[in-house]
Amino acid sequence: MPMQKLRRFGHKLARRRTLEPGMAETRLARCLSTVDLVALGVGSTLGAGVYVLAGEVAKDKAGPSIVICFLVAALSSVLAGLCYAEFGARVPRSGSAYLYSYVTVGELWAFTTGWNLILSYVIGTASVARAWSSAFDNLIGNHISQTLQGSISLNVSHVLADYPDFFALGLVLLLTGLLALGASESALVTKVFTVVNLLVLGFVIISGFIKGDVHNWGLTEEDFKLAMDGLNDTHSLGSLGSGGFMPFGVKGILRGAATCFYAFVGFDCIATTGEEAQNPQRSIPLGIVISLFVCFLAYFGVSSALTLMMPYYQLHPESPLPEAFLHVGWAPARYVVAIGSLCALSTSLLGSMFPMPRVIYAMAEDGLLFLFCPSIAAFMAFLFELADLVDLMSIGTLLAYSLVSICVLILRYQPGQEMKMEEDELELQEETMPETENLTLQALFCPSNSSPTLLSGQVVNVCSSMLALLLSVLCLVLAQWSVPLFSGDPVWIAAVVLLLMLITGITGVIWRQPQSSTPLHFKVPALPLLPLLSIFVNVYLMMQMTAGTWARFGVWMVIGFAIYFGYGIQHSLEEVKNDEPPLKTRTRTVEFDLSST
Repeated sequence: MPMQKLRRFGHKLARRRTLEPGMAETRLARCLSTVDLVALGVGSTLGAGVYVLAGEVAKDKAGPSIVICFLVAALSSVLAGLCYAEFGARVPRSGSAYLYSYVTVGELWAFTTGWNLILSYVIGTASVARAWSSAFDNLIGNHISQTLQGSISLNVSHVLADYPDFFALGLVLLLTGLLALGASESALVTKVFTVVNLLVLGFVIISGFIKGDVHNWGLTEEDFKLAMDGLNDTHSLGSLGSGGFMPFGVKGILRGAATCFYAFVGFDCIATTGEEAQNPQRSIPLGIVISLFVCFLAYFGVSSALTLMMPYYQLHPESPLPEAFLHVGWAPARYVVAIGSLCALSTSLLGSMFPMPRVIYAMAEDGLLFLFCPSIAAFMAFLFELADLVDLMSIGTLLAYSLVSICVLILRYQPGQEMKMEEDELELQEETMPETENLTLQALFCPSNSSPTLLSGQVVNVCSSMLALLLSVLCLVLAQWSVPLFSGDPVWIAAVVLLLMLITGITGVIWRQPQSSTPLHFKVPALPLLPLLSIFVNVYLMMQMTAGTWARFGVWMVIGFAIYFGYGIQHSLEEVKNDEPPLKTRTRTVEFDLSST
């Protein structure tokens, strides 16, 4: 009896959402075109990073080679974007990575993914609102912050902000009202702000190439010594790097790329519009790929212009572009940049707020989460200092990206034909009927079928789980014990070689299994290599987080699991289906390849 209960409990955690083939019905208006989705993706991604992040990374981590940092970060983002694009073509419903996980890896992982997406959207909304308030405050001479600090001071360091930000609170509530008007109205505002932002960035790029000096990409130690007086002796020559295009070396490029990766976070909001896009199977993949390409061009151009206009060690991390225009003698241009930054932050704020209620709606509709007010982001923007919480957003996003990559890997190798069987009879057959296929070495490396079977699908499921574990261990070793590894310690070298051999062998087993031939508008190329590479990059970046960030992440997950095990597991629609009286024969549809009709 205890084993039977334990088995039923495990079945609840692993149960999957079943979807009917074809275009799913929706109660939302299908009003978003491909152009709307591209504008939403560009606006969500091309936010504060292009106006702030470029200066910080160029000054302290990469120098002029920041252009390579953005290239590396863009390539890693494209890996996740391709996986999102295939699922957008396969499952045209709201919920983004949450739904993708639900139809492939099961309910518990789906809840984990959705819960972390909510975390990233809430923190992203609150942080961008604070950034918008600060940018506007700086534009008018810091009158808002000085007034609030003098009259209302919270004085709780490392927990709350120095003062309550009424401006950020009002901004979030105002844009919440705008989003409540409907997707088409908010998409129109997003398109207008995105066009203004791109025009301003185009002005910055052209100005940088006109007023820039190529010598700033080849600075020498003599240039550093001449600049020491201007830096008031607060920097040593070592802190300025070794000069040239790569003053901090390859290590600086990798560190900078890890930071620049977060500048591309935001495109996944396109995947949440599956029930509002006019042709989701076509427009979602196109929207993701085009928006990532546009964002890369903007980041590449702005970082090039910035490091050409001004020596990288003189950049101002918080406002690099206005300072760069002051440096070249174009002071009035700082107001043009200010307008662009406010438009960029506005679209980024809309992009963070746009998917949050859709993920909550999707989870609540499935019974896993009760509805709560998304204006919690406004409360956080009002009271909290978010500097210590920003990495939490990154962990949640990277975890979602990794799960989507695993889902693509699993789903492509599953049987594509429909097999409608009575659910109870299916479980009975698994226990009593003899196996029609046996697991042998030939089945692993030379399967006889040209199309996926139940056995090949199970082989891929097990191998994918093993690869996820091995890649996590490899990333942990590379991130935490790199010094003894690269110093030639034979024990660590042997451990890494063993891990690589196991990963290569298991990858070969997956590669030999037959793939589903169901036609889709878009498929991830080079399976299984690209999803595995995406998982490796995402997990490696997660391993760069501090212990404090992991502790806060643990607290957030404890709250989430308390909600799931106390509410969601009992109110899940899949649970309700199982409790319904058998008025007619229930069928279970084993079908995940949803091609367009």
